[in-house]
Formats: sequence, C-alpha cells, structure tokens
Amino acid sequence: MGWWRSLLRSMWGALSKEVREHVGTDHLGNKYYYIAQYKNWRGQTIREKRIVEAANKKEIDYEAGDIPTEWEAWIRRTRKTPPTMEEILKNEKYREEIKIKSKDFYEKDKLSKETIEELLPSPAATQIKGHASAPYFGKEEPSAAPTSTGKTYQPGSWMPEDGKRQNQ
Repeated sequence: MGWWRSLLRSMWGALSKEVREHVGTDHLGNKYYYIAQYKNWRGQTIREKRIVEAANKKEIDYEAGDIPTEWEAWIRRTRKTPPTMEEILKNEKYREEIKIKSKDFYEKDKLSKETIEELLPSPAATQIKGHASAPYFGKEEPSAAPTSTGKTYQPGSWMPEDGKRQNQ
C-alpha cells in the first residue's frame, strides 16, 4: 500500500505545481521542506506550507520528542527562519546543563533539609495545660466548686455525674 500512496503523492505534486524546497535535516534524520505560495489549476491561491518528513515513517512509532523544539517552532510558524544545526546543538547542550544543575540543586536541597531536621531539638513537653485562647491559660484549672475572693467570682465548671440520669 505504501508504494501506491507514494506514487499518487508524486503524481499530485507534479500536477499541482507544488515545488518542495528542502530546507534542512535534523540530527534525528527528519527532513524539512518548504512549499511556497502558489496558484493551483483552478486559480485558487494556496498558502505556503512547511512539511516534515519523519525518519520514522509509521505514525505508531512517533513520539513527542521526535522533532527538536526549534524545528517544531519553524513548522508551527512561530519562527520565520529555519534553525541551523549549530543552534540546535547549542540549545541541546544548554538543556543538558540545566538538567544537571536542577538535579544538583534538588540533591543539595534534600541534603540541607535532612541536616536541618537533625540539628533541630526535639519539642519540649509543655507544663501549661489548655489552649492559649482559654481565659484560664497559665492559671489553675477550673474546679467543680465555685470560688470567690472579694472582687472576683469564678464559677465552678459543670461535670456530669457518673452513671446517673438527671431526670428521674
């Protein structure tokens, strides 16, 4: 089936006035072509095309990283000029340096967290009971019996009686 498709494609290219200009090849073996704007046999203007011919011909074998980002930007028209091999290699080297630096930073950060945890003292047991927002925080706990001293009155706390029902 593949030879039939390539035969039809070549015949269509000859009849449609498409002129494929080879722009470049990347280090993975993908070939990139540019087809300038032209008028077809019906007089319609066909806009320019940017095509990649993958090194892996099968769509099943295609993965996201099979096209370098610089070439993908050219295919998607976010850059006007096709990238050079030097530019691609320079960016690949830069990406590798960033990966190494981020790995080193992650390891250093992980190590520093471990040493900080080792250096921190264990939390001391608190002597004061209750919550800081309670009115008796840091004082004696409320007793069941009310207390009174001249100017202040402290009501007693209510505690349910053990095992007895109130409404008998």
